Amino acid sequence: MSCQTEKNVSKYPSTVGDIEFDSKLDDADFKKCIPEKMVTLQYYQGNPGFNYRGEKIAIEEKLKRENIFSKKDINGYFTVRFIVNCDGKTGLFRGQHMDSDFKEKNLDQDLENKLLRFTKSLDGWIPKEIKGGVKIGYYQYLTYKIENGKVSEVLP
Repeated sequence: MSCQTEKNVSKYPSTVGDIEFDSKLDDADFKKCIPEKMVTLQYYQGNPGFNYRGEKIAIEEKLKRENIFSKKDINGYFTVRFIVNCDGKTGLFRGQHMDSDFKEKNLDQDLENKLLRFTKSLDGWIPKEIKGGVKIGYYQYLTYKIENGKVSEVLP
């Protein structure tokens, strides 16, 4: 069979890593703000910089005030990936946990739930702009580095 006659069927979404709506996890009122046939940008596309009012330091300061920690002596990473829409609203949150060797591992469900709620509470996201000021949604992520049960760093 030649390359020209094979069907190009993919088990992946239109862009690897796309987050699909899940009625069990997601707010039905969250809207991406773009026609479904358009691709949501990745955090590194469009205008450069960290698109949050007050930059990343504002998130770190809020996290410090919240004093979120685990009673367990754990180390690893918890990443929350989500979409920021053209109005700066967030939705379609997904979490991933890893140990210090970057292997998938449950860390502490209570801590992960607190960090997910914290991430959902952040309301300073700024939409990206393309082609002369058209606002568009994008994927964003925050990775919380956990050392001895406390967040020691927020990435990126």
